[in-house]
Amino acid sequence: MLGVVVAGGVTGYMTIEGWSAWDALYMTVTTVATVGFREVHPLSGVGQAFTLLLIVSGVGTAFYTATLLAAAVVEGGLHRRFERRRIERMLEGLRDHFILCGYGRIGSMIADELDQQKVPFVIVERSAERVQQVLQRGWLAVAADASREEVLERVGIHSARGLIAAVGTDAENVYTVLTARVVRPDLFIVARVESDDAEPKLRRAGADRVISPYHIGAAHMAQTALRPAVVDFMQLATSSGHLDLSMEQVRIQEGSGLVGQTIVDAGIRQKYGVIVVAIRRADGSMDFNPSPESVIRAGDELVVLGRPQSVKALGEGVAA
Repeated sequence: MLGVVVAGGVTGYMTIEGWSAWDALYMTVTTVATVGFREVHPLSGVGQAFTLLLIVSGVGTAFYTATLLAAAVVEGGLHRRFERRRIERMLEGLRDHFILCGYGRIGSMIADELDQQKVPFVIVERSAERVQQVLQRGWLAVAADASREEVLERVGIHSARGLIAAVGTDAENVYTVLTARVVRPDLFIVARVESDDAEPKLRRAGADRVISPYHIGAAHMAQTALRPAVVDFMQLATSSGHLDLSMEQVRIQEGSGLVGQTIVDAGIRQKYGVIVVAIRRADGSMDFNPSPESVIRAGDELVVLGRPQSVKALGEGVAA
């Protein structure tokens, strides 16, 4: 509206008084801004009438514009716009990240673990209130429905490392997994399930792993009662908060220097100080406690145990 008033004032002075564009603009701005130093040139009767009209319309529009800007600043409208733009820029820069769908009790724990592991992730949550909680923690989140294709594309599903479906109900998880599988057929997907009959549905929808928190919790409690020392060791090896011991998986890429070598010939324990606990073959089979003569092939994943810096050195050596 303010732009229309200024343009109209410039056009009016140029048409009525025959002034140059600069003189007309100067007169219009000083009039609308209520500064009014002087008239650029003497005004005709029609010019004076036009100036009165410009004062009434222009000053009111200028005050209205100033009120809107002040309200936007006070109410945080500009801050929200800048925040949305910042989030969009961060979303565009995401690579090799996880998409966490849902920020309830399970989702919040998953987010804490990913954060401790220094793994990039973005949370998709319907509740705007929960999204604000996530943003206050310095994480990246989007208030949207994770079962919509455009939402998954917005959070970078084509460059994501994996997706974790942990929304409120099994039905929502099924729709989310199905949509993600259609958009990205090769994506690694983990889904949470509550009822037993929903597990086969999630697998048919495309989930690579289906996790029941209740079954996991019950099994963990039973194992703790029966084999407390074993459970303590596993927690020690897999806990992200422990700095002295780490159990990780290292993928053997095509062209790696370890391809075709046996474990003993590769000298993994001697060079890096880690123990190969198992080998997950490219066909999905698992070789537990492999013998020193086990051959390492491209596409295998070595499950190793050692100090975090040793595991990191192994990963860098494999990449080289």
